[in-house]
Amino acid sequence: MATLIAGLVLFLGIHSLSIVNEPLRNRLQASLGEIPFKGLYSIIALIGLVLIVIGYGAARLEPTVLYTPPGWLRHLAMLLLVPVFPLLFATYLPGRIKATLKHPMLVAVKLWALAHLLANGMLHDVILFGAFLAWAVVDRISLKRRPQRAIPALPAGKANDLIAVIGGLAVYVVTVVWAHQWLIGVSPI
Repeated sequence: MATLIAGLVLFLGIHSLSIVNEPLRNRLQASLGEIPFKGLYSIIALIGLVLIVIGYGAARLEPTVLYTPPGWLRHLAMLLLVPVFPLLFATYLPGRIKATLKHPMLVAVKLWALAHLLANGMLHDVILFGAFLAWAVVDRISLKRRPQRAIPALPAGKANDLIAVIGGLAVYVVTVVWAHQWLIGVSPI
């Protein structure tokens, strides 16, 4: 469990730099240079992600049950997950979805985390998905008080929403049918 928590601290910590201290983040980027800053940021995030994967896998071997969700919550979770990939795609394909939601990736993270909290009641699940849900909520609130940095994206276009929805739904189907079992070891269906 310590490895999972250390990974979350690193991964969400580096992603919280702007939330906690935007001026410090900007000074670090200015003093290191944009590319070295992004490289260091990426290395810390990657180390955190690797620790999350290792820690989560180890914690699954000795689970602690906090609650047992009723079976119908799995169906609700599957429904909540349908828009997650289209929202992720919409982050980088500017269109009406992005214009309406402003931060579709944060909405996707919140839906992903909430759905997994509804369907899983183990301590390691609550720590992992609860941390991501809390982070996404705090980040969204903080975005109202700080300037938005440009996110690399394709040019805005009328077809972007259609591409995001069709591409996202295709990835959702592949994930449900095959990839979740292959990557996580648990079939969602």
